[in-house]
Amino acid sequence: MLKMFKPFRNQDQSNKTKKSRSLLFGSIVAVMIALTPLLFYSYKFFPSGSTLDLYFFTYESKYQLSIITVMWLFMAKFVPLLLLILWFFTCKHWWYHVLLIPIAMYTFQVVSLIYEDRFIDEVEIFWLLPIMTVVIPFVYFIRLKLFDKHVLGIDLEAMDRELKAYKEKELKEGERLEKDGKAKEKLL
Repeated sequence: MLKMFKPFRNQDQSNKTKKSRSLLFGSIVAVMIALTPLLFYSYKFFPSGSTLDLYFFTYESKYQLSIITVMWLFMAKFVPLLLLILWFFTCKHWWYHVLLIPIAMYTFQVVSLIYEDRFIDEVEIFWLLPIMTVVIPFVYFIRLKLFDKHVLGIDLEAMDRELKAYKEKELKEGERLEKDGKAKEKLL
């Protein structure tokens, strides 16, 4: 009798495992979001000079003249980037691909701040335009499909099936008319 209920027990355990993983993942995301103010204000712990000496490299800011300013700019770009990435991977809405545009923008800004040491937000729009030309039509296409199906009640797959059935019916009707035409010719 107990063997009969064993599969149900395994399903229950797998559901519990899924729920515990989901709870763990959600807790990690919540802690990361809660710690973002601390991450942002960590720029205040950097030196005020123009050089930052670490064990594995030395960073010298030529444009900003202060490491605190560089780190403030970095954190002002990195924290929203981190939050957008978290949002992208946890979003369950159909439009989440649009988040790739601001993610790309902040990524370009962070990279230009680190590698080029110049005034940021100058040319990133030129790097974003190709990304926008791919993402925006893709998201609009998804929106059209969803709008047609859920708002207008148009099921494109059902329409394709109906069109194929109609074409097959027309083809059979044409074949029947052709046979009838040949039969009449034989009689004449």
